[in-house]
Amino acid sequence: MDILVLFFAIFAFVLGICVGSFSNVLIYRLPRNDSINFPASHCPKCSHKLNFYHNVPLFSWLFLGGKCAFCKQKISLIYPLVELASGLLFLICFFKECGEILSIETLLYALFLGLCFIMLLALSIIDIRYKAVPDPLLFAALFFAFAYALLVFIFKANFDQILNLLIFGFIFWTLRFAVSYAMKREAMGSADIFIAAVIGAILPAKLALVAIYLAAFFTLPVYAIVQKKGYELAFVPFLSLGLLVTYAFKEQILEILRFIYE
Repeated sequence: MDILVLFFAIFAFVLGICVGSFSNVLIYRLPRNDSINFPASHCPKCSHKLNFYHNVPLFSWLFLGGKCAFCKQKISLIYPLVELASGLLFLICFFKECGEILSIETLLYALFLGLCFIMLLALSIIDIRYKAVPDPLLFAALFFAFAYALLVFIFKANFDQILNLLIFGFIFWTLRFAVSYAMKREAMGSADIFIAAVIGAILPAKLALVAIYLAAFFTLPVYAIVQKKGYELAFVPFLSLGLLVTYAFKEQILEILRFIYE
């Protein structure tokens, strides 16, 4: 591996875990309507203010043995897992976008996609916990996806991604309205419209449809296990997972589609 590529790969991972560390703050505070700035980082159990070396992504949790330095209560495994997953998401975006050509253009693609995927990760965790997601995170995910689509338009004169953002957002909005009207109750969350728009902004139309299909497919085992009438399933995690899988394996998926339809 080229030394420059290796340097940027390491940088991407470190940047990812740092953003993931901040997303842990968002995951904890936004659903509680707490300020993300004040008070400073503290233990949720004993409320003791943390020192800067208690906030080093991944390493602090490992060095502390997964326990608070002051009250010795266990620190949730979710925190380091979110940081690790965020680092890996940035790495995936880096190698997918910069694997063949390392340039300012591809680095910007990777940056905005990495930020978008981390926002989707935070949204997924919040949706699983609360069956609702905060608007600021939705807007942030959509902004980063739109920024990616805009860069594609600027560098490649390709308007398709921006158009897909609008089309898939509108399709899900229409579907939500129609199904809710037919069932006489809200049938799907408004957050799904935002995620559909994000999918459209990142993937070509054909692959965006695959991502949505995979999202629906991934829900089947959950429904089979739960088997509870009227169960409200958090769909944001599945849409996000469908997007990630399709993005990470888009070349292989396109090959499968060519084999099937050609």
